Amino acid sequence: MKISVNGSIYEEQEAVVSVYDHGFLYGLGLFETFRTYGGEPFLLSEHLARLAEGCEELGIEFQTSEPYVRQLATRLLQENHLEDAYFRFSVSAGVDLLGLPATSYKNPTEIVYVKALPKRDESAYLKGKPLQLLKLRRNTPEGPYRLKSFHYMNNILAKRELQSYGWAAGAEGLMLTEQGFIAEGIVSNLFFIKNNSCCTPSLDTGILPGITRAFLLKLAEQSDFHSKQGLFTWEDLLAADEIFFVNSIQEIVPVVKLFTPDGESIQVGDGVPGECTRKLMQLYQNSTGSGL
Repeated sequence: MKISVNGSIYEEQEAVVSVYDHGFLYGLGLFETFRTYGGEPFLLSEHLARLAEGCEELGIEFQTSEPYVRQLATRLLQENHLEDAYFRFSVSAGVDLLGLPATSYKNPTEIVYVKALPKRDESAYLKGKPLQLLKLRRNTPEGPYRLKSFHYMNNILAKRELQSYGWAAGAEGLMLTEQGFIAEGIVSNLFFIKNNSCCTPSLDTGILPGITRAFLLKLAEQSDFHSKQGLFTWEDLLAADEIFFVNSIQEIVPVVKLFTPDGESIQVGDGVPGECTRKLMQLYQNSTGSGL
């Protein structure tokens, strides 16, 4: 697969960064994951705005533009003979001295990865997936709010725990905060429906301010759902009428079953994707131009 480093295209085996890049040394870097529909990156302006805010917070002097990223995405699709793809737009702090700097990073490294989209599992959208409650708690953000950073140890450990549950094949893992409130999935933000209200954990829980999460809240408002962001518990999920999780690649995935760490299975609602979830799925598809 061919990828981009600072705007130049390389075969992936030839793409390298310095061992003194602080993204490698200290995990100081950010990334955005998005996909294309019909060759066009979806919600790109929102992704780039979040990236710019994060770079400013970390003192990484990085600037880009939407036309540049669109052009680069088109080029990478062509170079890799893909119609649509999964993209990871990464910004690493760049080369600096060994040690923690007090000044800003003036020469960051931009890396754009691309890969084929996973084959769409229609059964996951028609029949739903399970959600596994994890013992591992979500760590707190390093700064005032969570950045989509290179620091992914908490998520990797969560993934390892999820794989240890033999009954949870195909499930997403759910982390709680240290205080016991619902946080987020390993690779997703979580929503549930209760009495026609669309509920999702508040950013006060320390979760990632997901781009798809924000877009879903707008869709819910446009659809006359009452949206509620707050501090919710596992018991709130047990009482939910419908549950689903979202991310930029999988879009909206219904949850029809909950698992506890000891293997207890709890059915969500009627055990099938609910009416509100299906309506939001249709609206999301319409927004991407790839309606069901």
